[in-house]
Amino acid sequence: MAPQTKASEKPVEFAHKLPFDPPTLSFVKKLTKPMFEYFTPEFYGIENVDPTKPTLFVTNHTVFGLFDGPMFGAELYEKKGVFVRSLVDNFHYEVPVWRDLLTSIGGAVRGTRKNCAELMNQKEHILVYPGGGREVCKQKGEKYKLTWKNRLGFAHMAIEHGYQIIPIAGVGGDDAYDILIDSNEVMHSKLGDLLKKTGIAQKFLKNGDHIPPLVRGIGPTFIPKPAKFYYAFGKPIDTAQYAGKQEDLAAQRAVRKEVEESMYAMFNDLIAKAKEDYPKLNPIRRWLNSL
Repeated sequence: MAPQTKASEKPVEFAHKLPFDPPTLSFVKKLTKPMFEYFTPEFYGIENVDPTKPTLFVTNHTVFGLFDGPMFGAELYEKKGVFVRSLVDNFHYEVPVWRDLLTSIGGAVRGTRKNCAELMNQKEHILVYPGGGREVCKQKGEKYKLTWKNRLGFAHMAIEHGYQIIPIAGVGGDDAYDILIDSNEVMHSKLGDLLKKTGIAQKFLKNGDHIPPLVRGIGPTFIPKPAKFYYAFGKPIDTAQYAGKQEDLAAQRAVRKEVEESMYAMFNDLIAKAKEDYPKLNPIRRWLNSL
């Protein structure tokens, strides 16, 4: 198993320190075992990961983002000895207890360029979700759609620090829930008018972008459907050709485009694999997914 590097002892933003000792593999496997048994994930392309090369892993969020990282993170840890440090959205740090678990067990840090630079200076493997909170709060018709808006920060940081990027595409999470009412519908309702009038939408909900959808899982419950999950690790994207051009928007957009194209190609392959596998699933599992 590859040794894990430690970050600097210097405290960074909001008193969260970057130094981190990863939990043991046995602990991670126990923690994620229920997810593996429920969603029976399959992984493709993990041979593209070289643990000796510090990498920025760029991935997608599915609705709520509840199951997006733990399973492929555990697989990376077991098969490649890589424990990724996640850059997470600010809203995670507004939730007591949860923020401490993310930091102490998951090694996550607030997703700022300052924190990312510190991790890159220490040659850590890093995970980022460019879609952030907006991609978690899916709207209808956004299944396996990247909603990254104009975010280019991950490309800027990869170019500046000479990091390679490996895209990770995840399929399954958007099939675990059906969206009944989304943020767009809320914001065009009387409730939305009230949220705007009181300033709550602007101050706390990013003008509605961070309103979670109303969903159902199995039947009318919030229990996720036992959808089968699939993950693909793309081929490494080298940013060396853009060295010194981290402030160049054209260079940033070129890197982002390459990542997006890789991810959409993997989405297509994984969705096709899921359709091929569906008739082979246990009948009870198929029935629960149909409710």
